[in-house]
Amino acid sequence: MKRILDNAISLMVVVIVLFLVIPLSAPVLDVLIILNISLSIMILMITMSISEALEFSIFPSLLLVTTLFRLGLNVSSTRLILRDGGQAGVVIEAFGQMITQGNIVIGVIIFLIIVLVQFIVITKGAERVSEVAARFTLDAMPGKQMAIDADLSSGLIDEKEARMRRYKIQKEADFYGAMDGATKIVKGDAIMSLIITAINFVAGLIIGVVQGGGDIQSVLNVYSIATIGDGLVSQLPALMISTATGMIVTRSVSDGSLNTDVIGQFKAQPRAILATGIILLLLAVFPGTPTIPLLLVGAGLTAAGLVGQKKMEQEELHAKPQEEAVSQAPPPEAAASGEAEYFKDISNVYSLLTVEPIEMEFGYSLIPLVDENSGGKLINRIVIFRRQYAQDMGFVIPSIRLHDGASLGTNQYIVRIRGEEVARGEVLVDYYLALEPSNPAGEIDGIEAIEPAYGIPSRWILPENKEMAEIYGYTVISPLTVMLTHLSETIRRHSYELLGRTEVMQLVENLKKTDPDLVADAIPNVVSYATLEKILRSLLKESVPIRDLGLILEAIVDASAGTRDVEVITEQVRTRLSRTITRRFCENGQLRVVTLDAEVEKKVLASLTKNEQGVYLALGPDVMQQMMAQLGELRKKFQELSQTPVVLTSQVIRVYLSRLISQFYPDVYVLSFHEITSNIQIQAIGNITMQTQENKG
Repeated sequence: MKRILDNAISLMVVVIVLFLVIPLSAPVLDVLIILNISLSIMILMITMSISEALEFSIFPSLLLVTTLFRLGLNVSSTRLILRDGGQAGVVIEAFGQMITQGNIVIGVIIFLIIVLVQFIVITKGAERVSEVAARFTLDAMPGKQMAIDADLSSGLIDEKEARMRRYKIQKEADFYGAMDGATKIVKGDAIMSLIITAINFVAGLIIGVVQGGGDIQSVLNVYSIATIGDGLVSQLPALMISTATGMIVTRSVSDGSLNTDVIGQFKAQPRAILATGIILLLLAVFPGTPTIPLLLVGAGLTAAGLVGQKKMEQEELHAKPQEEAVSQAPPPEAAASGEAEYFKDISNVYSLLTVEPIEMEFGYSLIPLVDENSGGKLINRIVIFRRQYAQDMGFVIPSIRLHDGASLGTNQYIVRIRGEEVARGEVLVDYYLALEPSNPAGEIDGIEAIEPAYGIPSRWILPENKEMAEIYGYTVISPLTVMLTHLSETIRRHSYELLGRTEVMQLVENLKKTDPDLVADAIPNVVSYATLEKILRSLLKESVPIRDLGLILEAIVDASAGTRDVEVITEQVRTRLSRTITRRFCENGQLRVVTLDAEVEKKVLASLTKNEQGVYLALGPDVMQQMMAQLGELRKKFQELSQTPVVLTSQVIRVYLSRLISQFYPDVYVLSFHEITSNIQIQAIGNITMQTQENKG
C-alpha cells in the first residue's frame, strides 16, 4: 500500500494519458471537470501566496500534467458530445446555458472573446515574460556568484551558507529555463482548444443533420450549447493556469505574497490615493459626467488617503525621538562641565595615551548600520569575520572600537590602525552599490563611485533598480556589506601590525594546551618571543596563515641549528608550510604565475647588497622600471581571471623581490618553487624579461 501511495502521482499521470483513449461516462466526466477547475483555482492561489518562484518549483512539471489532464477531458467530452447527441453531462450543459442565456450568437461571441483573451493576452504575455526571465536569470548568474564569493571572503556568510546560496541560484536558473519551455505547452493548449471547439461544432452539425435527421435549427441549438459549454469548462482552467504562469515568473521582484505586497505598497502611497480621490470628486462637478459613481468612489479614495497620510505622519513622529536619542548620546567620559575637575587627577590624563589597535569612526547617517538598538548588524558581522579570520589565518583580531566622528561627513567613515588612519570610505545608507561588470548588458542610472575595498568602478543605485542591475550583470551589495568588506580587507592588509608581543604570548599559551613539550623545548631556549614575533609578522604580511603554530615552531627549531638569520629562518618556515601556501594561492589544482627570465634572476641576484642593517636589493632604475612595467601589464591578466597575482621565483631572491614589488603592487605575492607542492600544475601566463634597445625599438 505504501508503495502505491509513493507512486500515486506517477499512476495519476498514466491514467490521465488513458483518458485520451478510454471512454468516460457523463457523471464521471462531471466530477473530473469540477476537479480540474478546483485544481486550477488552487494553483492560482498558491502562485499569489508565495514570495519567490522556488517555493513552487514543481510548477513547470505541474503545468504539463494539468495541460494533459485538460486535453484528456476535452477528448472525452468531444466523444460524448458527438456520440450522445450533444449530451456530455450536467456541468457542460450548465456552463453552456449560462454563457448563451437563450441567445446562441451572443454566447458564441462571449466564448470567442474569452478564448482570444486567453490566447493573445495572457498566454502570449506569460510566454514572453518566461522567455525574458530565463535569459536574464542566466545572464545574472555570474554577478550573483561574485556577490556570494565577496560575502564569503568578508566573513558575512560561512561555507555552508555559500553552498546553499549557490544551490539556490542554480535551481533558480533551472526553474526559469524549464518555465521558458513550459509556456510553449500553454500556447499549444490554447490553440488545441480552438481546434477541438471547431471540431465539436462542425462535426456535431454533420452528425445531427445527416445521421440524426434532425432540423438544422434544433441541431444548431443543441450542439452550440454543448460546444460552448465544453470550450468554457476547458478555457476557464486554462485561463487560470496561464495567469498563474505569468504570476509565478514575476515573483522575483517581490518580498512577500501578492496580497501583502499590494496592500503594503498602496498603503505606502497615501498622497497618490488622496490625489486620485480629489480628481474624481472634481470630475463629478462637471455636467454630463456620471456624478453618483464618481462621488462614491472619489469620497472613498479621499477618506482612505487622509487616513493613510495621518497614520504615516504619526509613525514619522514616533521615529524622530529615537533618532535624536542616538545622535545626542552623551560623551563616554564625564560631561563637558566636569572635564576640568576630572583631569585634575593626573592618573586620568594617562587614559588619553591609550592607542586602540583598531578603530572605526563613522558619520551621523551611518549610525543605524552600527547601533544595535536601531537594528544595526555591523557588530554581529564583525564577530563572524573575526571567527572566520581566526580559522583561516590562525590569528585572533583584537576588539574594534566603533564610535561616531564629529569631524566626518554624514556618510563617511575611516579605519585607524594603532591610532593612524589607513582607510577611508563613503556609503549612502538608502542606496545599493552596483559593481560594474566588464561588459554590462545595459546601463543603470546611479551615482558614480569607486568601491573602496578593491577600487572597482561602481554606481550607487536606488533599491527599486536593484533587480534590473543584477539582470544587467552588476554585482549589487548593501551599504553594510560595503563597509564591512572595506574594514575586513583593511584588517587583512594590516594584520601583521596588530600582532604584538601580547598576542604572540597568547598564541603560545594556546599551543601549550596541546603540545607543551614543544613549547618548553623551543621557547626561550631556541627562539625568543621577539624572534617568533618577527617571523609570524613576516608570514602574516604576505598572507601566509600561522594557524599551525606547532609546525612553525618545529621549523624554527630545525632552521636555528644552522643559522640565526631571521630572514633565512623565515624562508625555511615557508618551505615547511608549502601545503598551506599552495592551498592559499592555488585553485582547482592549478597555479597561474608570472615567472622571471634567467637573465632577470641573475641581475636580481647580482644586485643583492649587504650592509650593517642586513641584505637589500640595489637594482638599477632602468632594470627596475622594465620589470615593474611588464609586471603591471601581466597583473591585468590576473584581474581578468579574478585570481591573485603571483610571481614565482627562486628561494634565494624571493624575500628581496617581494619587498621590491610590494612597494609598487601590494596585491602581488611572490612565491618560491620550494613553497609549491609537487602535485600542483603550474601555468605561466607571462614571463618578465630584460628588454634590449633593439627589443624596445
